[in-house]
Amino acid sequence: MVSKNQIKRITSLQQKKFRKQEQLFFVEGIKGIQELLDSNFELAELYTTNPELFAVDSSKVYTVSPAELQKISVLTTPNTCLALFKIPEPIAFEEKGLLVAVDDVRDPGNLGTIIRLCDWFGIKTLYCSEESVDVYNPKVVQATMGSIGRVNVVYGNLKQFLLKTKLPVFGTFMDGKNIYKEQLSREGIIVMGNEANGISKPIEALVSHRIAIPRFGELQATESLNVATATAIVLSEFKRNF
Repeated sequence: MVSKNQIKRITSLQQKKFRKQEQLFFVEGIKGIQELLDSNFELAELYTTNPELFAVDSSKVYTVSPAELQKISVLTTPNTCLALFKIPEPIAFEEKGLLVAVDDVRDPGNLGTIIRLCDWFGIKTLYCSEESVDVYNPKVVQATMGSIGRVNVVYGNLKQFLLKTKLPVFGTFMDGKNIYKEQLSREGIIVMGNEANGISKPIEALVSHRIAIPRFGELQATESLNVATATAIVLSEFKRNF
């Protein structure tokens, strides 16, 4: 049985202030949970209709009915399990190789996809501006498909970070230089901007290399690319060159 207090506590984790207060976040689904169990994240509690799904400490496992799982799930059609994991302390990172930074990315699906792309392309660190959506938002976690356990996501003052870095800073702009013709480097920080406004003016001033993904359509009518789509293209081009 899941008590009313447990239901209230778990569902409250949909909000950032309660995640911060409890230092917990949740993930749903067998694959996502197993990915985090195989990472450095620490399991706090597991709620499942099948307690034999995972090899974990039985004291942390709560067997629930599908109806009870429905009450704590954020999915329209709940999976067979939901787990709470402890939010870890921030991990220090090295400024070397390629890093990705996001400037005020607000959509959970976009941030989750960008984390997954970082994992795919071997980017170890994703630096997020303080205004960006919380990495432990359930929709972000779900969209990462487990990659959250393999990418170090850091939050901080992006302007101050870029002011201090010795790495070249790349930013995507409509009037930037054609990325397919530019000499790209093995090291650098790739800045991706807000969904509606792109890279903000204070951050734009710190970009040393302005690049663009050219439009090939005859009408040239599309205003911009989705930020996650653009990130995939940019990372692919950087990695293709080295």
